[in-house]
Amino acid sequence: MKTIFNSLLFAILVLPTFLLAQNSVSGIVTEQSSSSPLPGVNVIVKGTKQGASTDFDGKYRITANNGDLLEFSFVGYVTQEVTYSDQTSINIALIEDTAQLDEVVIIGYGSVKKEDLTGTTDLLTSEDFNKGPIVSAQALISGKVAGVNVTSGSGAPGDGQSINIRGAGSLSLTSQPLFVVDGIPLDNGGVGGSRNPLNFINPNDIETFVVLKDASSTAIYGSRGANGVILITTKKGKNKDFKFSISSQTTVYSPVDEIDVLSSNQFRTLINDIGTPAEIALLGNANTNWQDEIYRTAFGQDHNFSALGSVYGVPMRASIGYSEHGGILKTDNLQRTTGSLSLTPSLLDDHLNIELNARAMYTENTFADRGAIGSAVSFDPTQSIYDPSSQYSGYFAWLDSGTGNQNNLAPSNPLALLDLKDDTAEVRRFVGNVKLDYKIHGFENLTATINVGFDTSNSHGRTITSEFIPTSDPTFNGARASYIQNSDNKIFDAYLTYKKSFKDVHNLTVAAGHAYQSFEYDNFSYDSEAEEDGNQFEFIDKSKNVLLSYFSRANYDYDGKYYLTASVRADASSKLNPDDRWGIFPSVAAAWSIHKEDFMQESFFNELKLRVGYGEVGNINGLGDYQFLTRYQGSTDTANYQFGNSFYQTYRPEPINKDLRWEIGRTFNIGVDYAFLNRRVSGSINAYKKETNDLIASSLVDPFTNFGNRINANIGNMENKGLEFNLNLIPFKTDNFEWSVNYNIALNDNEITKLSVDQPQGGISTGVGNNVQVHREGESANSFYVYEQVYSASGAPLEGVFVDRNGDDIINEDDKYINEDPFGDILMGFNTNVSYKNWDFSLQSRASLGNYMYNDVEASRGILANATNNSILSNIHSDYYNSGFTVISDRTALSDHFVQEASFFKIDNITIGYTLDKVKNTTFRFYGSLQNVLTITDYEGLDPEINLGIDNNFYPRPRSFVMGVNIDF
Repeated sequence: MKTIFNSLLFAILVLPTFLLAQNSVSGIVTEQSSSSPLPGVNVIVKGTKQGASTDFDGKYRITANNGDLLEFSFVGYVTQEVTYSDQTSINIALIEDTAQLDEVVIIGYGSVKKEDLTGTTDLLTSEDFNKGPIVSAQALISGKVAGVNVTSGSGAPGDGQSINIRGAGSLSLTSQPLFVVDGIPLDNGGVGGSRNPLNFINPNDIETFVVLKDASSTAIYGSRGANGVILITTKKGKNKDFKFSISSQTTVYSPVDEIDVLSSNQFRTLINDIGTPAEIALLGNANTNWQDEIYRTAFGQDHNFSALGSVYGVPMRASIGYSEHGGILKTDNLQRTTGSLSLTPSLLDDHLNIELNARAMYTENTFADRGAIGSAVSFDPTQSIYDPSSQYSGYFAWLDSGTGNQNNLAPSNPLALLDLKDDTAEVRRFVGNVKLDYKIHGFENLTATINVGFDTSNSHGRTITSEFIPTSDPTFNGARASYIQNSDNKIFDAYLTYKKSFKDVHNLTVAAGHAYQSFEYDNFSYDSEAEEDGNQFEFIDKSKNVLLSYFSRANYDYDGKYYLTASVRADASSKLNPDDRWGIFPSVAAAWSIHKEDFMQESFFNELKLRVGYGEVGNINGLGDYQFLTRYQGSTDTANYQFGNSFYQTYRPEPINKDLRWEIGRTFNIGVDYAFLNRRVSGSINAYKKETNDLIASSLVDPFTNFGNRINANIGNMENKGLEFNLNLIPFKTDNFEWSVNYNIALNDNEITKLSVDQPQGGISTGVGNNVQVHREGESANSFYVYEQVYSASGAPLEGVFVDRNGDDIINEDDKYINEDPFGDILMGFNTNVSYKNWDFSLQSRASLGNYMYNDVEASRGILANATNNSILSNIHSDYYNSGFTVISDRTALSDHFVQEASFFKIDNITIGYTLDKVKNTTFRFYGSLQNVLTITDYEGLDPEINLGIDNNFYPRPRSFVMGVNIDF
């Protein structure tokens, strides 16, 4: 008995030691569907920092106590938890996370699971967006999507962005994609005083971008989707307790570079060497860097607050934001206030879903006179900014010896242009919609949808010019020009959606409906100088056009393996004549999920889907209203007709074309979506051919057959073809460290395949009406059309000497040739993100290869004669020392010497952040960001990335540094 008692006492004392002892447990983690080992799976003891990762063979080893909860997690798979109870081995089979695979993607008039997509569609969530000082929504996706080229219009704060999807789609119409925000197709034109039509939306409010690139996915939007569609979905409320977010950031903008002109000492030496005594006497005693004087270090600030949660069971999200950004060009400034409200209640046992979105914006803009940029390049650096004896408020000016006023051929004092002109505007915009989805009682497979939206803008602007600004007009006593512009965009959509599954393998979704959109404009402007001169001084311009549409789409899939999508849209636009008003735009696409086939079960692919699609779209975006009707244009003030002692404005009929019809784009696309190594590697490959027929362009007409010698007509065809490759890679991932990479590359070739007559393009500053580009059959749009420069044995260009390309011993227009184009043949984006514990790092970069630029600054300012022309002194570009060009000549300006390769590599942004979490249920993220970090290029000008490839006094993009904090609580 004593022995038994002692044994029990020993067991009682020792048992806790065994229970608390840590034991080693090992095992293998596999993928359930294929039994393949999963490397990189995180295995942790829940509630502790103790953890491990599986090796390449899926094996792991970890120490644990009895009762510990082991957590197995891996991206793309459902997390599993297992209680440890003294096992020596635990093997786990992870199940693919269908919630991730079933991610819903918004498409035109509906949505679809991501894995069921048949068209070329790219989804970017807020986690994918570019970081840094983002003022305009378009900048969030720059460099992120293969085949999508985003170029900012200038370095001005909030300036517009040019977006091109898969090459130029038209010659005279807009090539910009359609933006749809929460189901509202926008009017991208904007009103006067608006820097960017997307500035009304705060980038912090955006949840996702969906980019529809091929016609099989855009055809449902008909004519408005001719150049691709970008669907923007904003953040919505959730049925949970309220969460609040505050973000605040401060930005410092600084100039990066300047145009390479002569310094004051170099300019003095030049004038002393080549000038006459009278010209030398014009030299000043100052040393003024005019570019330094017009540019500055500027500051910006952004503050945002949002609340997300549920009010009486109604999910809601509200936000308010304020931004103020100064431009590096003095006096340039943007102030913006935004507010948004989203309500998403469900009624009638979730049969009725309501989505209400309201978004408002108010901006105050101060626009700097960009003429100061060109004046700063050419103004004599030996002159002072101020002249105490000047009649122009103390600003130095070149005076005409006869009149005593400013020489009318002289550049204006750059600082006078900035300080003595006040150009301001206020813009108000409201965008809202109500969407009702009703799942019909008794017919639950049928949903009726009504979407009513309203997009209204109003702007008030004025330009006040001081009476003291330098001018050659002796009677000038100041001026005021003002405008009021209104734009209303009304939307009504109504459609039915039928969704049904048959025998668990047949899945069908059919949608059909009607869309109506009207665009109304009401513009008024006033000119005080015209009133003072007794001319017409008030102008009224009103217009309205309507788009009426019917559409349908069917999506079918068999057993989640085979997919078929077909759609058709009929559009009627009031811009076209009744006989050609209607356009029918069909599309069809199919997909095969190869990885779901039985013979692929043992493969290493997690996804392998083949897609093929064809679609047609129309385009009249950017076409003026009612060109099939006779319209009357008032004469200019200088062309009034005299009756007696009075002058009267006359009206003339505008040219008409009763046969104008749709541009038609046809796209064929074949693509592959792939993922392997347990989705650590994923992406897509696409090849496409896009043909645009019946291009609208300016055409000559026979004399006396119309009210002019040129009309818009359907006279051409164009083709874009290319390849796109997108790669998402997670090279390394543990419980504390993750590194992800996105790389995309796109190749595009553009060719005008039919055009009856050349279309001159690309106006330049030298000469009157000089154009350096052309649209020509067999060539790329906007190709440079120039003379071939002859060079000496040492490599210096010979002034006025060009190659006689046709061999007729005469140098004339017939010797010009096509020399490259401004569009990159290859576009690349490289983005990487690294996180280590609470630290995060991101880098965004882009490259363009094969794009060329015409350096208009060199061509116009790199000529010696400009230094002493017109009895004044003007600075010249330092390229003069390379070219030796001395005489101003139209042919010299059109030399291919000024067409320069502008391929580039840019690091757009580097951001480093630190997250401090679980501080009384509050999370703080502190970050610093550097924008416009580095540009590597051989281009000799200021910036190798200028839309359409003509560098003429470009407003430079600044380098910016941001410090910010995000607070979630």
